[in-house]
Amino acid sequence: MGNVHPTVAVDVMGSDLGPEELILGIKEALAEDKGQFEIIVVGDEEITVPLMMRHGILKDARVKSYNAKEVITMEEKPIQALKQKKDSSMIRAIEIVKIGTADAVLSCGNTGALMAGGTIKLRTMSGIERPALGTVIPGKKKNFIMIDVGASPDPRPESLVDNAILGANYAKVALGVENPVVGLLSNGTEDGKGNMLVQTAHRLFKAQEGVINYGGLLEGFSVFDGDFDVVVCDGFTGNVVLKSLEGSVRMFKDIIKEEIMKSWLSKLGVLLAMGALRGVKRRLPIEKFSGAPLLGLNGLVVKAHGSSNRKQISGALQIALKCLRNNMNEKISRDIARLESIVAANKKAALEKENAGA
Repeated sequence: MGNVHPTVAVDVMGSDLGPEELILGIKEALAEDKGQFEIIVVGDEEITVPLMMRHGILKDARVKSYNAKEVITMEEKPIQALKQKKDSSMIRAIEIVKIGTADAVLSCGNTGALMAGGTIKLRTMSGIERPALGTVIPGKKKNFIMIDVGASPDPRPESLVDNAILGANYAKVALGVENPVVGLLSNGTEDGKGNMLVQTAHRLFKAQEGVINYGGLLEGFSVFDGDFDVVVCDGFTGNVVLKSLEGSVRMFKDIIKEEIMKSWLSKLGVLLAMGALRGVKRRLPIEKFSGAPLLGLNGLVVKAHGSSNRKQISGALQIALKCLRNNMNEKISRDIARLESIVAANKKAALEKENAGA
């Protein structure tokens, strides 16, 4: 049975579009999801309460308010901001999770501060060395999870195996895949390809005996083919892939717009292709998967893009609620414990073999 009455603390102060857009996103989520859950709106109540009253969400029994006077801006250095702004909306939202009043925090604010604050205050789950950011990315045949996309740029090989467990459990919740196929991103699919990190992780993946449904190595040009449900990589590589993808999408949108505006015939062509364009939009449900959870912590931290609109905020809230209702962290803990027992058994067998040979 999942957490049927989850609570999400929402930091409404740190986004590019301002607190009103987040409050409108909360309003949309409340309208779409009639289930049992609570939202704690965290921010300067001199600003947030009038907005909540204007948009009618204070009347909803599922909504509460928590006052936090300070704001961590996008430009601030994470650790310095955490030390100097203890009454910031982001820190207060994380602390609400730490003391158990809320189960998850959602923020559009400073990514570095959110990851650092979440890791320092909530700590990693037992058996997890570092948390990892996972995000849903559209693929040719199906959507998939990429992990890590920025939390740990220089992990150990063992952390990549942990990331596979984190990503697989997130895929079960976000994508509804029962037994996600996990791939390890490399520069080739043959054994021996990749740097030392990838080669060592590849051997560890093959030795883990069924905790992860490991499908092997994959290359960059096949990432979007849809053969894998989870693509594992270090945070540096994942962040470069993600930002390159975002940049490519913007570039193609601009090029298409420029070409369309060149002639009336091109504009007519767009009108004729509207059905196909709507189909493309349905296959790329950006709003639905706009939240990227920082997985592996004692509590759920969800990062939304700084410029998220109300629909994307609503989608990020739905992601948080899905994770909580499916008790994702408990399932991650069980898989990590299984992995640890397999690793211990393999070490014991290797030692016994070595002693017998001596």
